[in-house]
Amino acid sequence: MEIWELVARESCRDTLAQYSHAGDRYLLEEFAGAFCEDGVLEIRGSAPIRGRSAIMERFGGGTAAQQARQAAREQQPGATRRVVRHNVTNIRFEAVTPTEAIVASYFTVFTEVGPDHVGRYRDRLVPVGDRWLLAHRFVSVDWHSPDSTFGGAERGGERE
Repeated sequence: MEIWELVARESCRDTLAQYSHAGDRYLLEEFAGAFCEDGVLEIRGSAPIRGRSAIMERFGGGTAAQQARQAAREQQPGATRRVVRHNVTNIRFEAVTPTEAIVASYFTVFTEVGPDHVGRYRDRLVPVGDRWLLAHRFVSVDWHSPDSTFGGAERGGERE
């Protein structure tokens, strides 16, 4: 393995972590920033979302994000605290070239209800400047809790 490939792999891992960390904290600009400007987020069973602006709009846009952060700060004592934690595992680089990386991984999402949903990511990342960004992410939810805070994929509540 050559040095450029090690650098590419680590940059890809950083982008995968950026997506999860920013999504968990509802930092939509950083979340969408894991994608190329024209990147695609495709959730199984839903129409693909194209571009950073559309991705941010789909997940609430700036106003909704600000409202969510404000609501969290004003939460009543004793109320259930909203928790979202994506755990991404088994990151497997299926192909890495100087112009593209194909990556498969699993995810488990924990929320205040415990295990909330699990599934798979299938990603294509490309170099953009000194970073590797998501050109296409396919999300497949394999299971969700009956108490899922995201409402379950079949009810349109999945927000991956």
